[in-house]
Amino acid sequence: MLAKMVKMTLIARVTDGLPLAEGLDDGRDLPDSDMYKQQVKALFKNLSRGHNEASRMSVETGPYEVDWPSRLSMLFLDQTIFSYIIEGRVCYLTMCDRSYPKKLAFQYLEDLKNEFERVNGPNIETAARPYAFIKFDTFIQKTKKLYQDTRTQRNIAKLNDELYEVHQIMTRNVQEVLGVGEKLDQVSEMSSRLTSESRIYADKAKDLNRQNATLITRYDHALIRKWAPVAIVFGVVFLLFWVKNKLW
Repeated sequence: MLAKMVKMTLIARVTDGLPLAEGLDDGRDLPDSDMYKQQVKALFKNLSRGHNEASRMSVETGPYEVDWPSRLSMLFLDQTIFSYIIEGRVCYLTMCDRSYPKKLAFQYLEDLKNEFERVNGPNIETAARPYAFIKFDTFIQKTKKLYQDTRTQRNIAKLNDELYEVHQIMTRNVQEVLGVGEKLDQVSEMSSRLTSESRIYADKAKDLNRQNATLITRYDHALIRKWAPVAIVFGVVFLLFWVKNKLW
């Protein structure tokens, strides 16, 4: 059975996760396509937050657990994998069968990248709406057909091309990748919260010191008002006593 190459293709801007283009017929015959698209959106969101460990990566989408209405849970080994490359602050991502050659998947992405940069390069940063380059689907569909059959002479030559190696490209599980992003977000949030709380504590400490200083000043003034007359009387009596002794 021939492994189907592209099940999904999406291109997004890394800086903010804005989707720029996609294969319009992708996912139509794919079970759980909504789940995969949610995973892709979460990946783009992580990338926009700077959680990209490598410019090229393969991300396994399974295994995953399905809960049936009868409360029976079953674990499925997913047979698909995401592959993406990041170049010029743009992420090119495809999902294909796990059995499809990794080398061809990344060469497919390289072809998309080269053409997308050539045609849309100057306008990528200024794109303001999702799927601003949706017409790029025409090139996606044409290129996908070229890579569909791994047994063509063209693709066999690409597989044997020793100048393009993918052995060093990391492969990770999607839950692990998304989990790292969530943990980094939690650490960042905790750090921000601690910083904010420390500032609040410092402000409260300053206010408390000012209040204490005010109370001390008021207390000193009260003591002076209370005992000043007594001190004056004693002073006058002592002065009269001293003058009397001198005169006598």
